[in-house]
Amino acid sequence: MSDKNFEMSFSNLKQTIPLLIKHKVAALPINYALWYTYVSNEVPELNLALEGVIKQERPITEAKTKELYRQYLSESQEVTAWELRQSMEAMLIELTQSITDTRSETNGFKITMDNCVDNLTKVEKEGLSIEEVMALVRNLVKETQNIRRSTMSFNSALAEAQTEISALRSQLEKSQQEALYDALTGLSNRRYFDEELASHAVHPNLFLILVDLDHFKKINDNYGHVMGDLVLKAAAKKIQACCRDSAQAFRFGGEEFAIIVPNSTFAKTRSLAETMRRSMEKIAVKDKRTGEVLGDITASFGIAELRKGMNPLVLVESADKQLYEAKRLGRNRVMPIM
Repeated sequence: MSDKNFEMSFSNLKQTIPLLIKHKVAALPINYALWYTYVSNEVPELNLALEGVIKQERPITEAKTKELYRQYLSESQEVTAWELRQSMEAMLIELTQSITDTRSETNGFKITMDNCVDNLTKVEKEGLSIEEVMALVRNLVKETQNIRRSTMSFNSALAEAQTEISALRSQLEKSQQEALYDALTGLSNRRYFDEELASHAVHPNLFLILVDLDHFKKINDNYGHVMGDLVLKAAAKKIQACCRDSAQAFRFGGEEFAIIVPNSTFAKTRSLAETMRRSMEKIAVKDKRTGEVLGDITASFGIAELRKGMNPLVLVESADKQLYEAKRLGRNRVMPIM
């Protein structure tokens, strides 16, 4: 390193430490990296994002630090979670195909068995020779051995797949516990939502939108969980695309999403929710394995405002009540009306 570069690095470091103290940020490696990059202005987009948080006079939480670090400096953790999930999905698809193949072989064996039984009944009626009878028996034995081998192979593959899926699921759960993002949809997760809502709680003009996909259980029951996952991904993409300014979208859990809307009014927030609702109606998901297209996706929305002195948990409960009122009134609507 040249003397000039050394002096510049030392200068940046001297500016970084006071900033950590000023904003009450813990002296952790990830924080050093983030704020050192901010001071050096190596990533202008990071500076704009961080200055936006500072301007709102919100505490810079661990969750916010990790989000900025992930977005502008590293995405390895979320990539790992995504790869794990993709591996699980591939394993499940392979297992499903194995079950289908085995069922097909079993059906073929049943047909052969029926034919053999029919032929054997001819022994007394038609007086088949010993050679003909033995040929029937040998064929029956051969087919029995084939289906036995197929069943053993399937059972072995099933056991191996279940073991591997279990291991992958454990790794995925661990990875997602450490991360702040949902591996399926790419949105921020419930853990991040809780931290962000708490950091916003001291500010007025904060609104919360809760979104729940209508009749989602029927989608899983009628089309399978793979198709259900595709619907969740599509819904998350629509919600994220509608978020503007400082609105933040989260996967709240299951088929439910949450949007934190700071510095807003009820009219603006309701307009945002209506835009999302109409956007949901345009979703059309295609199952690549069958070619089947699923449309007519709708969602219900509940809105609540954080009032002075209100606990964030009460805000969530208020939005949840409005959401279920929307469900009660027929779904695919935003509540309250005014």
